[in-house]
Order: sequence, then C-alpha cells, then structure tokens
Amino acid sequence: MTPTPRARKPIRRFFLHKVLPPFGWRAYRSLGRSWTYDERHVARLHDLIAQRQPVVGAFLHSRTFALMHYFSLPAQGRWILMCSQSRDGEAMTRIEEGLGFRVARGSSGKGGARALVEMIKAQREDRGLNSCLAADGSRGPRGIAQLGTITLAQKTGSMLLPVAASTPRCWVWQKSWDRTVIPKPGARVTIVAGEPIEVPAKLDADGTEALRLKLETALHAAHAEADAASGYCDSEPLRLAPAPTLAAHAGGSP
Repeated sequence: MTPTPRARKPIRRFFLHKVLPPFGWRAYRSLGRSWTYDERHVARLHDLIAQRQPVVGAFLHSRTFALMHYFSLPAQGRWILMCSQSRDGEAMTRIEEGLGFRVARGSSGKGGARALVEMIKAQREDRGLNSCLAADGSRGPRGIAQLGTITLAQKTGSMLLPVAASTPRCWVWQKSWDRTVIPKPGARVTIVAGEPIEVPAKLDADGTEALRLKLETALHAAHAEADAASGYCDSEPLRLAPAPTLAAHAGGSP
C-alpha cells in the first residue's frame, strides 16, 4: 500500500531532523577539510577579534557554502548565523549547529525580523560573539545589499566586514537565484576580507542608503579581487544596481 501524504510527513520530518543533519555536517566537514585557503587581508578580521570588537560579517548568499567551513574554524572566532524557518531550513540549522555555530531561525520570507532581534540580543549579551548575514538576503536580488546587515551592526555596535570566497574548482547551481558556488573536493579557496566599515549609531534615510551602497560596492570589489586571484570566471558576473533602482532595494530585510 502506498503511504498517504499525511503518513509521509512524519517520515520526511524524521529524515530531515534526525537522519540528514548528522550525515550532512560530517560530510560537509570532511569536504571542507579537503580545501586549502588562500587568505587575503584576513588580518582585518583577526585584529577585530583580538580587540574584542564585535563583527558583522557581510557576504553574498551565493558563497555561503564556500565560507561556512572557513568561519567554523576556531581561529575565526565564534559566530551566530540566520537560517530559514522552512522544513529544509530545519535540517540546515542542525548541520550548522553541528559545525559549532549558534543559529537564529528566519529569512526574508518568514521570521526575519524575529531572527534579527535574536541575533542582536545574543551579541549584546555576549561581546565575544560575532554574526554573519547574507547581505543580499535569502531571496535576492542577487548581489544587491539589503538593510539587515546594517541594522545588525548598528544595534550591536559591530563593525561591518565584507567577506568573499572564490575558487575555480567548483560546481555552480545555475538554476538557483544566487548561482550558488560549491567548491569541489581538494579545491583551493581564496578568502578576501574587505576594509571594515563603521556604522554610526544614528543614520537618516540618505545616510542609510549611502552606507548600503558603500557595503554593496565593497562586496563587489572583494568578490572581484577573490575571483581574479583564484581564476574563477562567472558567466553571469555581478553588477551594481543602476542608480535609479537603488532606492527600491533599500527596504529589503535579511
């Protein structure tokens, strides 16, 4: 007898919550350990950590898979991340926790504001905790910085640190909105840390937009440097949004 959709739900939930996560984080950890790193300007990150200056690491969603192992290494400090509230996000949360991250649940589609508040509270209570957030959110547009990282840095007194990762030895999920980059086993991954960006405690609308554009420009520059250094060539390279459309993206959430 074929299981009904209702009967299949507990099976799917058991697989996503109990079976996949332990296998997933061990498989990812094994893959990550096969990578070597070409680190560029990462002293900027290490200096901030040494000074116990809270950091908000800003990256592009497409390079999450390439960056997660690097930031799980002890030398990079302790981090809280945001992960989707979807059923698949539950499995990803458990994988990230298995890698040693603290995780807040939410995304631009659901629960993002609540997750952002959780991250702010966590950083305020633990000054040795840093946070990472995809600057272009969980749904894009690809490469367009939204306000989540700026709000997070502003509310926690953190420095914004643009970060990029690149490798030519990778698979690219071309059907995904962000063109996810997945380094292959044994890949050499170039990591670039941009100049830290200070976020004032108070910003008006013009100041917020100027800072958003500064972050977006810095992220694009970091990715251009990383791609040039690694030899990765994207068939659909990142582009800054034309000036007339910038305001339309200023209100995005993480």
